[in-house]
Amino acid sequence: MHINKAIKKFISLALAEDSASRDVTTGLLISEGIRARAKIIAKEPGVLCGLDIAKTVFKQLDKRVVFRVLKKEGAVLTRFEEVALIRGPARAILQAERIALNFLSFLSATATLTAKFIEQVKGIDVKIMDTRKTIPNLRCFQKYAVSVGGGINHRSSLSEAVLIKDNHLKAGCFFNKKRLDSKKLAALFGSSAVRTLAKAEVEVENLDEFKQVIKLNPGIIMLDNFSLVSLKKAVRLRNEYCLRTPSLKQRILLEASGGIALKNIRAVALTGVDRISIGLITHSPKAIDFSLEIRR
Repeated sequence: MHINKAIKKFISLALAEDSASRDVTTGLLISEGIRARAKIIAKEPGVLCGLDIAKTVFKQLDKRVVFRVLKKEGAVLTRFEEVALIRGPARAILQAERIALNFLSFLSATATLTAKFIEQVKGIDVKIMDTRKTIPNLRCFQKYAVSVGGGINHRSSLSEAVLIKDNHLKAGCFFNKKRLDSKKLAALFGSSAVRTLAKAEVEVENLDEFKQVIKLNPGIIMLDNFSLVSLKKAVRLRNEYCLRTPSLKQRILLEASGGIALKNIRAVALTGVDRISIGLITHSPKAIDFSLEIRR
């Protein structure tokens, strides 16, 4: 991961939150001149992510710390595998330990879960994508971890792409008696102010909405919480529409979203959708356990 000023600032905030430089226990027990060696161990299998960030935590606290990377980012780890060796001032190593391990544990968890989803759809032409369901101010870290795990990043912020969701349509009064107002939506897509919306993604909640939206030729249609049967029908309808609409510059992409888990993702992928977006990989990954051990 490229360690820029923003990331260094965030690491500084994390160290400040932990009062690392005012560690009373280390200050009482460890003299200023004592040096130490340590190793970081993965205590369970997983996909390694965040080692450069962990290194930066130690170096940012004390430049004299030497951090030797033993495994590459994205490496598949076995239990009790060593990932890094550290030497330098003992105080700095102990003070930075928890923050560095927290980053490793958190990011490796996301990379590991992403890789599990990727494995489930092996051999199928589909993209596994993240969402904006991330911890505030940690999005860049989490989306980086998704990419390390083999996933694709969806938009990173509201400014990056147009994604018209159900609440936009409801708030904008695009429904008439609980049904999409096709004329009003068509006027939106046809207005000179929003011509770029032809590349937009639009969320639909059922096949009736899908049939209305596809006629507007959006770049992507998000199929929210569709059943497998409905997903297959949407794919078939999309394929038929694209075949009989030669004016389309590119095929309309279909994205499945909502209720995606390891147990059903392969079945979803086999319906023929182009993309699957999964909030689970960033909002609910299980932490990967790492430990730092002082070497005697």
